[in-house]
Amino acid sequence: MTKVFIDGSAGTAGLRIHSRLENRADLELITLSGEARKDPAARRAALNSCDLAVLCLPDAASRESVAMIENPAVRVVDTSTAHRVAPGWAYGFAELSKLHRAQICESMRVSNPGCHATGFISIVYPLVGMGILPADTPLSCFSLTGYSGGGKKMIAQYEAEGREDLLSSPAIYGITQSHKHLPEMQVRCGLSCPPVFSPIVDDYYKGMATTVPLHLSQLRGVSSLHDVWKALSDYYAGQKLVRVAPEGADGKLYGAGKAGDDDLTLTVAGNDSQLTVTALFDNLGKGASGAAVQNMNLMLGFEETEGLSLS
Repeated sequence: MTKVFIDGSAGTAGLRIHSRLENRADLELITLSGEARKDPAARRAALNSCDLAVLCLPDAASRESVAMIENPAVRVVDTSTAHRVAPGWAYGFAELSKLHRAQICESMRVSNPGCHATGFISIVYPLVGMGILPADTPLSCFSLTGYSGGGKKMIAQYEAEGREDLLSSPAIYGITQSHKHLPEMQVRCGLSCPPVFSPIVDDYYKGMATTVPLHLSQLRGVSSLHDVWKALSDYYAGQKLVRVAPEGADGKLYGAGKAGDDDLTLTVAGNDSQLTVTALFDNLGKGASGAAVQNMNLMLGFEETEGLSLS
């Protein structure tokens, strides 16, 4: 029986990963009691007795957990920011390329993508890789998320009785352009500079819509909106968890409607002069715990969608 330990199982991502895994017959979950979760000796023992550890911790604590692992057979999926651009860590976004998928399957250390970064990279990485979008193009991105993306503290703020009125409307944050996902967005897409990034949190629990606006004049080898749609459709053809919506946006409202699912849908809209590409997904699904379970499945040789919910 394959043994899995979730270090940080009391957090938002950890709880969701645990709920996805607890009834699986092919896994044995190593669990620690409330007090033992904070005991370094108990954590060290659990980390070294499992086959795979999923780290759902702040950056410093994730680095600490990795340093505790002395058993060379233990594999790791880290959901924090700590190792997303670190040497020696595979980047856990299998749909980006055959190489990414192979590295996840073979690696001992896999870094789970960030939620906003998942949306941006799903759009920009293939366009750069296909030579359609020059890597030195100045880009912008705006990304709408539910408040669960901020973890327990933000959830408590939004769900508190008598909360401040400001929380009832969308709020732009990260305005100093120092958001923790920016290095990941730049490095993983091979960009010359990071995008101008506007994350927005709104008064709903989960779901994400990440949009990259483009002028066709910025692109190479395409001459229409259809060409961009087809390039992305062909790139992700056959993938189980990333898809491109049918061509021809019908003008309806596009909200962050992927809540509850573990897949991601790209929508290409606009005209033959200016366009947007939007990634719709669950910030707690493909943007966090769903991606972690997918990466764990690939690392352990299971079907990649085992335990996931597809729309």
